[in-house]
Amino acid sequence: MPRFKRTDYGLKFIPVDFSQQIVPGSFEHALCVLIDGGEVELSALQARFRNDDCGAPAYHPGVLLKIVLAAYSRGIVSSRQIEAVCRTNVLFMALSGDSCPHFTTLADFVAELGEEIKAIFTQVLMVCDRQGLIGREMFAIDGVKLPSNAAKSKSGTRKDFQREARKMEQAVAKMLEQHRRCDGEDARDHDARVQRKLEALRREATRIRHWLNDNPNDRCGARGAVVLSNRTDNDSAKLATGKGVIQGYTGVAVVDEKAQVVLEAQAHGTGSEQALLMPALEAVAGYRATDTAVCADAGYHSEANLENLATQAIDAYICDNDYRRRDPRFAEQAKHKAKADPLYDQSARTERVRLYRPEDFKLAADHSHCICPAGKRLYSNGKQCTIGGFAAMKFCGAQKDCVPCKLRARCLRNPDRTKVRQVAFFQGRHCPSHSDRMKQRIDSPMGRQMIARRFATVEPVFANLRHNKGLNRFTLRGRGKVDAQWKLYCLVHNIEKLAHHGYGR
Repeated sequence: MPRFKRTDYGLKFIPVDFSQQIVPGSFEHALCVLIDGGEVELSALQARFRNDDCGAPAYHPGVLLKIVLAAYSRGIVSSRQIEAVCRTNVLFMALSGDSCPHFTTLADFVAELGEEIKAIFTQVLMVCDRQGLIGREMFAIDGVKLPSNAAKSKSGTRKDFQREARKMEQAVAKMLEQHRRCDGEDARDHDARVQRKLEALRREATRIRHWLNDNPNDRCGARGAVVLSNRTDNDSAKLATGKGVIQGYTGVAVVDEKAQVVLEAQAHGTGSEQALLMPALEAVAGYRATDTAVCADAGYHSEANLENLATQAIDAYICDNDYRRRDPRFAEQAKHKAKADPLYDQSARTERVRLYRPEDFKLAADHSHCICPAGKRLYSNGKQCTIGGFAAMKFCGAQKDCVPCKLRARCLRNPDRTKVRQVAFFQGRHCPSHSDRMKQRIDSPMGRQMIARRFATVEPVFANLRHNKGLNRFTLRGRGKVDAQWKLYCLVHNIEKLAHHGYGR
């Protein structure tokens, strides 16, 4: 029988040289070179402390920053878990110099980073630029919607909250009245349960009233319309995703194509990405060259954005919502939409009746009339009209043909209220809009190539942060704190790029 050396996994008392634990070429080594080597200036963080003459010594902000970034790189977000690995993990001991900050110290450090993280993020970008990781050939812009530390059930307008508080107060009054009527009965257990419920309703109603006093106005969106507020995190918003509606933030990233370095990271509590394009581009104006191309998905497409890009002479490729329908590479995407989603809704859905569209009507050669699917004539009632800036020809059916028609349910949205069908044939814009010009760019061979390059540039960044780093939600509240946490994660991604390219070896 073969013999092997004995292996002992028990407790050992061995000398450890912390300097030997940081392996060159690793993320931790790049992190130490940046912070301990003076590449990142931390004077703003150090200026927070005023314990020169009195008070206990504080943890150095560079040590706290190394601990937090190393923890985020391993998907550890909880401050309690970070404190635990500082006690048990040799690598974290080496990073922190065998110091073990309390979890409250770590939590306060992350929550109070604020504006300082922007300066740190910029300094790391300057190091990436010196290492030749920023190519300035193409910038890809996209966003990811993530839930936050906020309750979706506590969203609404001021009227909703007032109605909710009023219902709770009415429920309390009703329960008290019932208690008075049953006061002579022996129901101690019942009284205890009722008392607990009364206290819970009163506390919640009081919280709502205090929130209404502190927030006298409803939130308004970019266009001035009232948007839903949230009592736990009023900066967050309800965001529509492929798996339902979440309460959270949109993390926007501007990524350079050469090495997938994140040039700008912003978190916004809004589901409309159209208003986020120009602020992101303004933030990276110092890195953009005259021939740098900018690519973004359909969420950033709007006439106002395209006009601003044209005014600033920015070479941009912004997709529209229908570009997949025009691209032959997506010709077979319909068969995938018909498949059931095994991770989401399994319930059967009723199919809506497809109404007849203008392409179902046959236009006469002389443009004098058109023929409907039932074979009846629709007569011209506006040959030279303009609809939404487009030149159009309008046709209208006759009541004697439309009222008794058997196809009314497929032709009219409201067959009970609408008597006749009208249809318009568009002839194009009088003057091509910026959206029309952008569609031509997107449909060109270069445009389709840029779409593919955008996918290959920005999507791996989100995959790294969400899958490898475990970023499935923001743990802080308030846009400033969430924005700092989003920058921390993108900072981890950039430091990884430096480590992979041999920084500090």
